Amino acid sequence: MSVRLTRLDNGLRIVSESRPLLQTVAVGVWVDVGARHETPAQNGITHCIEHMLFKGTERRSARDIAFEIEAVGGHMNAGTARDQTSYYARVMKEDMGLALDLLADIILNSRFDAGELTREKEVIIQEIGQAIDTPDDIIFDHLQAVSFGGQPLGRSILGEPETVRSFTPDDLRGFLQSKYTASNIVISAVGNLDHGALVAQVMEKFSALPEGPRHETVPATFTGGRHLDKRELEQIHVALGWRGASFHEDDYYALQVYSTILGGGMSSRLFQEVRENRGLAYSVYSFTSSHKETGIFGLYAGTGPDMAADMMPVIRAEMEALTKGPTDQEFGIALAQLKAGLTMALEATTSRMEQLGRQMLVFDRIIPVEEMLANVSRVTPADVKAMATRILDENAVSTALVGGGALEKVNF
Repeated sequence: MSVRLTRLDNGLRIVSESRPLLQTVAVGVWVDVGARHETPAQNGITHCIEHMLFKGTERRSARDIAFEIEAVGGHMNAGTARDQTSYYARVMKEDMGLALDLLADIILNSRFDAGELTREKEVIIQEIGQAIDTPDDIIFDHLQAVSFGGQPLGRSILGEPETVRSFTPDDLRGFLQSKYTASNIVISAVGNLDHGALVAQVMEKFSALPEGPRHETVPATFTGGRHLDKRELEQIHVALGWRGASFHEDDYYALQVYSTILGGGMSSRLFQEVRENRGLAYSVYSFTSSHKETGIFGLYAGTGPDMAADMMPVIRAEMEALTKGPTDQEFGIALAQLKAGLTMALEATTSRMEQLGRQMLVFDRIIPVEEMLANVSRVTPADVKAMATRILDENAVSTALVGGGALEKVNF
């Protein structure tokens, strides 16, 4: 495996990893633009653009796009996050040129037809409704909103029905032209490919990509807060959040180890105590969500309305117990899980392509696997103990609750 990086004069970055023994290539366009780069009136426009780029270009109809990629056995997809947007395809090695042509076409030549936009806005509004109707989905939007109250990072990726309905084709074109510039984009590819050939094809197919400076991101500050969403459900869904770690913080890896020990798997403290020993929840876990300048450490649990009051003290007790430090066994398990996860991700071309694209957007460099594994190995039990103490000492805590019963009495 060999990773190569080329920076073009216009700011476009092209990164690839050659795997000659494979028969396929995964290629993606990673745009350093997400929901956090919208104004309040634009909330949801990044996600709307992602949808609309598949609805037809000057050269291809929406049907043509779908048929051309599937005619060679490939597939295309896209995703919008708060920090970036991605468009990607996986194809046989001989079809990399077609994949790049399709990706360049939808990004550079989409028509944003008014009729298509009207229909697609209704599809997105249905997507918003589906998210609202799914409590263990919408609760994380609530947690994000109260964790970064009144800030762009706290807004929904999907937007609100009223903002989505307001978008015009010109709105979408203007946003895309101002944000989708060469310096804000990374092309990443993994598989049976030649880097020089990849660069040549990118230079040809993306030659019309506008130049422009990298856009500024408004820094976010974790505020904490509380959101109650009362509705008649069989369960109370609980999400808790604390200030976590950004991708650039020294204790980023210590937080990963701490989260793994506390609630990262079936051997974790929360799973064993809350679910296995006490039967207080079917699903209980911890998680981390990092951004360039901040992050969230969070917990989720789904429990019965009559069990929530009993569950919260158990969660707090497990967090307090970890301030005394992890056992040798659980510390070893956590390191093994994290290292195996990093290594296993390398084996899937799409996952590796995503990793390369994200690393370039966040760090502007590729982090060698050996460096990531060394960073995990560098974490000590004392680091985990310090992280456990730091989390509980945080003044700002986020709480999001969805369900019935006396939600106001459910407290950490």
